[in-house]
Amino acid sequence: MTTITTRTVEYPADGLTMIGHLALPAGVGRRSAVLLGPEGMGLSDVERRRADALAELGYVALAFDLHGGRYLGSPEEMLDRCMPLLADPDRMRGIGHAALDVLRTEPRTDPDRIAAIGYGTGGAIALELGRGGVNLRAIGTVNATTTGRPGEAARIRCPVWAGVGSEDPIMPPAQRNAFTAEMQAAGIDWRLTVYGGALHAFHHPPVDHPTVPGVGYHPQHAQRAWRDVVDLLAECLPVTEDLGA
Repeated sequence: MTTITTRTVEYPADGLTMIGHLALPAGVGRRSAVLLGPEGMGLSDVERRRADALAELGYVALAFDLHGGRYLGSPEEMLDRCMPLLADPDRMRGIGHAALDVLRTEPRTDPDRIAAIGYGTGGAIALELGRGGVNLRAIGTVNATTTGRPGEAARIRCPVWAGVGSEDPIMPPAQRNAFTAEMQAAGIDWRLTVYGGALHAFHHPPVDHPTVPGVGYHPQHAQRAWRDVVDLLAECLPVTEDLGA
């Protein structure tokens, strides 16, 4: 296993002090980088481990925060925070840009070679960065077939991959269809993977607190979705040579 280093990073966003998790690959030179967003409950060890796994593959990875260092284990509290956020593209972009600025200014990051990956609310933020015209090499989302303001998808400058469970009541077929219609109309290089029998947040291991209805872990599809994310990065953002190593 490649030796990596990790540290927490604090930065302001959405009127809060966010606490992200930065994972750095071995070496000292600049590398391709990945911004990684969590589900609506907030940053947890699940996303931290995924950032670490990306660093082991050679990427600089920042798992960003949504709630000022808090993990919202109450479904009611999560919905109270996330529903207004998801209805406000400018707020989502503000949270994404703040994290992206941290990632870009990390000395190990090649600022011209960044992808955004996100789950649920974090995936919606990744898409909004693209709709805002941010120069990204790829956008990948799971459980986030969200649509944006009319016409803004045309500003996306990279391939988009989305994964969703076939039985996800939060991202049902009508929502998926609206998302793919938006991507197609904008001329995006887009892909949608539907994981048969999977619910919402199927990638996330079981939690020890209540969840919203329609959530369920599917271990086989969770592994497949992770492989799909890694394949997207390998295609669109291969790890650059570490000239400083």
